[in-house]
Amino acid sequence: MNWSFQLYSARKFQPWENVFKTVAAAGYTQVEGFGGIYEDPSALRAQLDANGLSMPTGHFSLDMLENDFATARRIAETLGIGTLICPHIAAEFRPTDEAGWRSFAARLAAVHENCRKAGLRFAWHNHDFEFVPCKDGSVPQRVILDAAPEIGWEIDVAWVVRGGADPLAWIGDYASRIVAAHVKDIAPTGVAEDEDGWADVGHGTMDWPGIMKALREKTPARVFVMEHDNPNDVGRFARRSIEAARNL
Repeated sequence: MNWSFQLYSARKFQPWENVFKTVAAAGYTQVEGFGGIYEDPSALRAQLDANGLSMPTGHFSLDMLENDFATARRIAETLGIGTLICPHIAAEFRPTDEAGWRSFAARLAAVHENCRKAGLRFAWHNHDFEFVPCKDGSVPQRVILDAAPEIGWEIDVAWVVRGGADPLAWIGDYASRIVAAHVKDIAPTGVAEDEDGWADVGHGTMDWPGIMKALREKTPARVFVMEHDNPNDVGRFARRSIEAARNL
């Protein structure tokens, strides 16, 4: 299995040239991009190639996907990205009821159609807020997936947990929609507070053996992306996480 590495984890550990060397030395062959690194796609591709890294998935802002899809497509083609993933919507723009989330899902469905026409795949990436019920009782993540049945889902399992939901139940309900997964871990309460309560994979509280078994057996996902939102040491996180993941 090829483990990927979300480059957002290393945004504070520049230059990128050193990050790519660290990630490759740890044993990764794939990375996942995010909006902060696409300024010069050709130069980025050259650095990836030099380190034996590919980028099958990448995060793109909803603004670019809706309003400048040509640029997103050019970036994807240059970097070899086959699946474009929308990772977030800012709090001030989030709907507050089922009707609003249905309208949001329609926007994602339109992006998916543009990707489909371009020969690309599209997925939504969750955080925790999608699992918090609205006042009308609707659950945003369920509305998104049900109202836009063609889009894929990159499940961030640890954010599902932080949203108060059961990841195994969600994997069971939407297995066919899961095209990729973020593999991250949650530190015990009161630990790693300087790292926002996240842990290196396999060194936290998540049942990764059980979760990975479900992902492998029930979903079509073949891209498993290591992520830590705020590591103190990106080299430590990269090494310890892939070592633990190989034993899952």
